[in-house]
This record gives sequence, structure tokens and C-alpha cells, in this order.
Amino acid sequence: MDYAERIRELCDTLNEHSYNYYVLDNPTISDYEYDMLLRELENLEKEHPELITPDSPTQRVGGKAVESFAEVEHEVPLESLQDVFSADEVEAFYNRCAESIGGFEFDVEPKVDGLSVALRYENGVFVQGATRGNGRIGEDVTENLRTIRSLPLKLENAPEHLVVRGEVYMSKKVFRKLNEEREAEEKPLFANPRNAAAGSLRQLDPKIAAERRLDVVCFNVQAATGIEFRTHAESLEFLKTMRFRTVPHWEYTDIKRGMERIVFIGDNRDEFDYDIDGAVIKVNDLASRRTLGSTAKAPRWAVAFKYPPEKKETRVTDIIIQVGRTGVLTPKAVVEPVRLAGTTVTNATLHNEDFINEKDIRIGDTVLMQKAGEIIPEILSVNLAKRPADAVKFSFPETCPVCGEPVYRDEGGAAIRCHGAECPAQRLRHIIHFASREAMDIEGLGESVSALLIDNGLIKNAGDLYSLQAQELAALPGFGKKSAENLISAIEKSKENDLWRVICALGIPQVGSSAARALARAFGNMEALENASLPELCAIEDIGGITAQNIIDWFESKQSRHFLGLLREAGVNMESREEPIGTKFAGITFVLTGTLEKYTRDEAKALIEANGGKVSGSVSKKTGIVLAGEAAGSKLTKAEELGIKIISESDFEEMLK
Repeated sequence: MDYAERIRELCDTLNEHSYNYYVLDNPTISDYEYDMLLRELENLEKEHPELITPDSPTQRVGGKAVESFAEVEHEVPLESLQDVFSADEVEAFYNRCAESIGGFEFDVEPKVDGLSVALRYENGVFVQGATRGNGRIGEDVTENLRTIRSLPLKLENAPEHLVVRGEVYMSKKVFRKLNEEREAEEKPLFANPRNAAAGSLRQLDPKIAAERRLDVVCFNVQAATGIEFRTHAESLEFLKTMRFRTVPHWEYTDIKRGMERIVFIGDNRDEFDYDIDGAVIKVNDLASRRTLGSTAKAPRWAVAFKYPPEKKETRVTDIIIQVGRTGVLTPKAVVEPVRLAGTTVTNATLHNEDFINEKDIRIGDTVLMQKAGEIIPEILSVNLAKRPADAVKFSFPETCPVCGEPVYRDEGGAAIRCHGAECPAQRLRHIIHFASREAMDIEGLGESVSALLIDNGLIKNAGDLYSLQAQELAALPGFGKKSAENLISAIEKSKENDLWRVICALGIPQVGSSAARALARAFGNMEALENASLPELCAIEDIGGITAQNIIDWFESKQSRHFLGLLREAGVNMESREEPIGTKFAGITFVLTGTLEKYTRDEAKALIEANGGKVSGSVSKKTGIVLAGEAAGSKLTKAEELGIKIISESDFEEMLK
């Protein structure tokens, strides 16, 4: 086999399918067929790394994490636009341009609400991408941009030098999915897609950016050698031929028709895959743009029309409680249908008990609503003048409306939560956590497989995993005999896990892997932990009063006792094999930086903690030792400035001896 030819063929085929899927939204093969081709390419490149090319689909997974982003000076400034808010202001802009250049054609396009970037190509190969920054100097986010599948890594018949301006965004669909995942992991939710996109693009670890499934739409040629354009529209057509995704646009000479298009974009903003925060009006002729020039702040040849947030009144007809995947009870207002930002709204989240009390929202009230970030319906205020005499004040339930378990308010927080070990509303989250790497570490049992097992009625809780049969799994879509046997084997293997993993897997609030290790070492077996008193629990290092009470409350629950019984019946180990914690690093806080040769960061952390030390993510005066590997960055510099002890990997191994 000619390996170079086969690798080139696979790259071209996969890139073509990616273009069809991510840019044209017209997939031509199944996901499975794509994955099989990608798997073949990965195997060939692993055997022949010298044949890997910059445009290979395997290069989109992201490189190594960096300590910080390097600065990039933009070849052509990425200017911001002057905002206008009315038809009169649009007409004034039109008249100013007409006075300087006479009659002209202008272009109208939606203003994508994302993060502006400059994309540089040399000889058709993507070599650098940078954020807008202050317009003159941005940050190098090349590795993160490589993970965007709609961004071409190699262009055919491209200019020798090309710089394109685009807007990185997160689609509405991906945004909703990301927030669902963050809720399941009990992480703060993103307020809107723009914040999510900006935070994702500026992740120091490209693998995180890859998981966020960002997209990019291009709207300007900043620089190009050997090619000239007469109009902006021509440059957009050129970008299409280069296989960039571009913004939709319309050209007009009539200001009235242009305003009609601006209104049309606003009325149909919900139809776009991305959020928009306005419409851009640009002079189409590029020579006229050069004549008009720019002010110190913005070009004179373009403005951004900003749509006011649409606000309307409606009436609250009921307040209901939903139980989320993390057990949080979230109140939701049911409202009389009202049209907002292109869709009909029938409900709005009320966040928590404090939010309801602060705004004094009652059933029967007339409220003012808008869509936060054009996506999430929210209540802004109550019209007290319209409050009826029979308006009903809402009270939170004392038990979970799904499973009947008592609910608790988070200490120091606003969330009211159900801790039921078998609560159906939390079923998926419980199973995902149970099988996670820090808990039972069941390989192959991620979110999608867990959801498949639940949807097909094979499991109701994590305890049911141990009664699964290989033939049941083999009959499910996406499973075969071998994959079914592998999952059953991984589940069976988890029965032998140490006690601390089982404790962590139970999902007791505030009991993670570190606390679980401490509990396993202190009590030795599950029965002793079940019968532990509050003073006994509080006596353990790192177990405070709140965590101790959470442990007692969990074991007192009827659902918890039933769940634990299922695990015992299945033969899951309930004894600790943990060695007592050493004292070699007692009282010392470590910070890890750079890449270690023999250990992953998790492995090094485990060794430090097993010897009584602690690991922090940042350098401060409290840091005792900085363990520095290859390519150590700003943490090493700060440690040197503070005079903190710095050790190498070999020093670390000597200390362990």
C-alpha cells in the first residue's frame, strides 16, 4: 500500500464530508461511516507520523494546553462599528455617505453575536488565528480555532497570503446542550451563547474548546495578495469559493428597501442558527470605502443597527416545580401565551425561592417579560397596579414532587435540593456520576450509553447495572456482541473497587474522591460509616460539620438504604484496602506546572495526597513547593518571584523515596 497516497485520500474524503456537514448542512454519509474512515486515518498516522499534514482532520482535536495566550498585532485593524438605533439614524448615515461619494449601493447583513477573529492563511494553509482584542492587538488562539470543523484548514487555489475576518459563535442548539451538561455537573450556567463562545475560545486547553463545538461565520477579506475585489459582495462570493461559511447579505441602493431588510432580519432573528444582536449596513463599493475612511474609533462606511430587546406584558397563571438532573427544585411560571423575539412564550424560569420573593411574583400577577440573550424567557417585574385581589403567594414544597424525599436548602446558597438516591428526575446524572472516572470508573459507560440503557427500560438506577446481561446490550442500537461483552466486563470489574470509590459513587453531597478516601481510611468498611455519629465524622480531617450532616442524612434515607442494598446484593466490595495516609508531605501545599515525563497530573496529585500533602491550582505565599515539568510557564515565574522552593521531577522522586 502507498501509505502517503491513502492518507491523502482519507484526508480529502473526510474534509469533503466535513464541509458538506458543517458548512452546507447536507451530510452525505452516516456518522458511523465517517467515524470508521477517521479511525483508519488515525491508525495510519500513528504508524506513519511523518505523513501527518496540517489539514488532517485528526489535527482538530487540539494541541497541548498553554499557560497563557501570546499577543498578535493585526495586519489590518479589526475595527468596531458605530451603533444606530432608529430608521432616522440609518437615514442620517446614508445621507452622510451620499454627500461624500454621491449615489452608492450598500449591503445589509445580520450582525452575528459572537467573538471576532482574524484568520491568516499562507499558501492556502491556516497558520494563525487571533481574537480582536483592542482592534490592533489580539490573542493567539490558533489551536482552539483548529478545533472548529467549519473552518477550513487548507484552501485550494488560494492567494499566497490571505487574512479573513470572522465571528466565532456557539449555535443555539449547542448552547442549550452545553447548559444541560453544566447543570448535570452542578456548574454555573452560561448566560447566553456569546459568553459561552468567548469563554470556550479562550480556554487554555484546546481539548476543552473542541468539546464546546464552536462554529465560525466569515464576513470580510482583510488582506489578500494577487487578487482584487470591486465590491464587498464580490469578496463574500470569493470566500464561498474558498469554502468558508459566510453571512447572508443583500445589496440595495434604495434606503427604504434597506430598512425593510433590517426589519425583516429583526423579525426573523429566531430563524438563524446563531444569535444576532443587530444588522450591519455597509457601503458595498470598496473604492468608496477608502474615500470615506475611518474615525479614530470606527469606519465611516458602516454602522450597526441595534434591535431593542422586545418586552411585553402577560399574566402568570400558575407556578410549578421542576426537579433537575442535580436534584435542584426550580420554580417555573406558566404564563398566558405571548409572542417574544419570534417565538410564542408560555413559561419562564423563576430561578429559585429568593428570586420569587425579591420580585414578589404571585399567581395571577401581570408581569413584564423579555428574552434574555434572545433565548431564555425571563420576568423583569410585576405590574402591581394590575394585581388582582385573589393573587396567590407561592410556597415551596417540603418534599420532592417527583420522589417524595425531604428537600434541603443548600448551605449558604439559594438552591433547594432533593437528595434522593433513586429519584427518577436525577436518574441519568446519578448513573453518570456512579460510572465516572473518579467514582467506579466503568469504562464505556458514559452519558449516551447511560441514556440508552434508561430509555430502553434496562436500568432504573446504578444498582441495576449489575444485573445487566450481554445479550440485552447486544440488541441495542450501536452495540454488538463484542462491545456488549466489554461493557459487562467493565461493570463486573468495578465490583472489586476499593471502598473509597464506592463511597464517592454514592453521590453524597460534598463527598468527592478526597473526602471519600479519608472516610474509607477512617472507618474501614461501609457498615462502620453508616453507623458513624456526627462527632465521629467531624473528627476526620477535611470533613466539616455540613458534610458530616450530609453523610448522616444520606444514610438515613429509605432510598439510600435500598440502593446500598442493591450494591451489596450484587457483590460490590464494601471494605477498604487503602493504606493509612503518610506524613512525608504533611502540611505542604504543592503547585504543579508544565509537563511531567513519568506522571500525569492526576497521578502526581494522588502521590502527594497519599503522603499527606495538598495540591493547589495557583501559586501564592501559602505554596510550599512548585513541581515544575517541561515547558513550565507563568506559575514557575511567579514562584521564582516569591522565592518559593522549586523542584524537578527527579527531585520529586527522591523525596518520595
